[in-house]
Amino acid sequence: MNNLKNYVDNKYNPNKFYLLKLNSGDQITVHYEIMEGEKKRLQSFKGVIIKIQGNFLNYTFTVRKISGEIGVEKIFSINQPSIKKIDINKKGKVRKSKIYYFRKLKGKKAKINVIKNNRKMY
Repeated sequence: MNNLKNYVDNKYNPNKFYLLKLNSGDQITVHYEIMEGEKKRLQSFKGVIIKIQGNFLNYTFTVRKISGEIGVEKIFSINQPSIKKIDINKKGKVRKSKIYYFRKLKGKKAKINVIKNNRKMY
């Protein structure tokens, strides 16, 4: 049974990002590969996860960042082959799994409490 699990993991999920403990409110950086003509380059997208949708092996997450004064949201699938690396910068503490109210907040109100070493910091 263990060999079957390893086979499925290696064939369908070679990047194994599904093992990360991502939650809503976490501040992450997603490094992904984009094509410009015939060239490939890495681009990073740093923001807050506002939604996670799906199950264990096949889920999507929405990341929101502020660029200038405009909010930008991008949806990533955990199994995208273009995703090269996911960094968790800060773990956030929120009470809801989908924090759509975060879209309306601006300035200092758009701040999420941070958990560091299992303690809440402000």
